[in-house]
Order: sequence, then structure tokens, then C-alpha cells
Amino acid sequence: MSLNSLASIENWPVPTAAAGAVRADGTVLGAHGPTGRRFPLASVTKPLAAYAVLVAYEEGAIELDEPAGPPGATVRHLLAHTSGLAFDEHRITAPPGERRLYSNAGFEQLGDHVAKATDIPFAEYLRQAVLAPLGMASTSLEGSPAKDGVSTADDLLRFAAEIQAPRLLDPRTVAAATTVQYPGTKGVLPGYGHQNPNDWGLGFEIRGAKSPHWTGASSSPRTFGHFGQSGTFLWIDPDARWTAGSGTGTAAGSGTGLACVALTDRAFGPWATEAWPAFTDAVLTEAGSRG
Repeated sequence: MSLNSLASIENWPVPTAAAGAVRADGTVLGAHGPTGRRFPLASVTKPLAAYAVLVAYEEGAIELDEPAGPPGATVRHLLAHTSGLAFDEHRITAPPGERRLYSNAGFEQLGDHVAKATDIPFAEYLRQAVLAPLGMASTSLEGSPAKDGVSTADDLLRFAAEIQAPRLLDPRTVAAATTVQYPGTKGVLPGYGHQNPNDWGLGFEIRGAKSPHWTGASSSPRTFGHFGQSGTFLWIDPDARWTAGSGTGTAAGSGTGLACVALTDRAFGPWATEAWPAFTDAVLTEAGSRG
């Protein structure tokens, strides 16, 4: 049985929206809207790109602490937005590790670094390493590894299930990627202002104590994911409670770990800052109470 709360996307002031939720055990709790339609992901591209970078790390093509990007920076700095590169320019604005400077340019340099190390164009490496193995046939990278992914809600639910129960990566690698890197680092969360600290893992934003935030008031501090300027988001709350029976054909029981994706065709703005937290809280509440 699908979560009724997912249908509230019908009330969002957007032309089109699709959403879905998946438990940590891989059970899709439900989906709503045109979940097979391809939407531009904007910065929700970054978690996909980061996952491919981590595959390259596990394959031995790169090391997380090897030099990459500006002088003194590493792959880890680039993934954690602490390389010192500017937001959308390949220009150094701070020493590595000093501030959390959210950087599209950093992810573009990551893509170049992996492509050089593997001798495979990054878009193709992403396809081979992540998209194809997960059956994400409707997803592609059509430009920058920072922002030019295109995907469907169905495909992103497959990715969210992978993150919660990794098959492509060692679970310890995923745990590190979703743990705060360079704790205590200050910075600006795009769309939400200065945060102290501005917690990030390796390609994933971590909610921590940020306020305001695009997830819900009931989201745990360990919630991680990403949102995009194209009106998209993916969050995973490892502490979210769920009650079996919320999904189709599930056995009785309960557990923790829930992910949610939403894709729209309206740019991020005040509508999203108002709609998304309430939507998230409704999904978390219903998933934990349905029997």
C-alpha cells in the first residue's frame, strides 16, 4: 500500500512532480506522479558522481588523500567541498580545509581526475560503475558531474536502496561518505545561508544541527542527501522508523532507515523551502505509523 503522504506533491505549485520512498531493506513504500519521466537533477547529480568516485577509489584507480584540484587539495577535499575552489569558477578562494565552500568547479575537477586516472570519460565511467549495475537505464550524465545529470524517480529509488544496503561499495566506504568530514567547518549552504558548522560527508550533505534546512523538523541529525536547484531532492534518514505493512506485501515488523526522492520541473525557491520540510515530516510520520 502506497504512502498517502506522497500524494501531497499534487499540492505543490509546480507543473509536474514525481516522488517515492524506499526502506533500508529495499522495499519501495510507494511512489506518486510520473516516476518514469526524466527530470534534470541539477545538484542531485553530485551524490551519483561521488558514488562513482568512490568506486574508483575501491578499484584502486585513485586514493582519497592523493593530490587533486588546487595545490594542497586532495580528492577528499573536493568531495567534501573544502578544496578552496569557488562556487562556479575554477578559481581558488581559500586554502584547502579552511572553509566549506560549496563548489561545482570542485566536482568538475573530480570528474577530470577520475577520467585521467581510469582513461575513461567520467560520464561513461559513471554509467559503467554505478548506473548500469543498478539498472538505472533512464539516468545519464549529460555534461558537468556537478549538475548535469538527468534521471527518474524510479531510478533514484534504486540508487537510494543501494546507499542503504550497498552492493557496489564496501559498507564501510559508504559509512565514511555519510560521516562528517572536517568536523566544525563553517560555510554557506546554498539557499539556506551561513551554517556553523556546515556538515558534509563525501558528496553528501549531512543535516546535523542546521537550521533552517530543506529536510523536516523530525529528520534525524544523521540524515544525509542533496537537493538541486531544479527543484529536486534525495534524502536518507538512517534513524527513521518504519512499520512493515506500509509497503506492498510486507511482513509484520518494524525497523529503521528510510529514503525519499522528489523531482519537479520548477526551479528551487521559496515554494520549496515551505513545501519540502512539511512533506518530509508527513512521510516520516506515516512510514512509522502504518501497520
